[in-house]
Amino acid sequence: MHFIFEVHVKPGYSAEQYADAWVRASRLIQQAPGARGTRLHRKIDDPNVLLAIATWETKAARDAQESRQPDAVRRIISEQAEFVDIRVVGEFEDAEWIVEPSRGDSA
Repeated sequence: MHFIFEVHVKPGYSAEQYADAWVRASRLIQQAPGARGTRLHRKIDDPNVLLAIATWETKAARDAQESRQPDAVRRIISEQAEFVDIRVVGEFEDAEWIVEPSRGDSA
């Protein structure tokens, strides 16, 4: 499952500063059972908007981690709260199908 949210960086702070905190928190979170990685994407036409994607084996694994979140992770998140606005996009299942063109196909 994918937990997806937008990060809106406030004026006077940078996406790079947020990304540093993201990496520190992610290294800790990824030690939890069921964690399958995180990604942070910068919006092409607005460098102060980021798309965050955290991938988990199941929603239950993510929920369990959040209920037992280490104090160090809570501190990092709390430290960032004044510098960003977070907008949850939602929780999504893995794709039921993936369509990828094969290399030899031509239109």
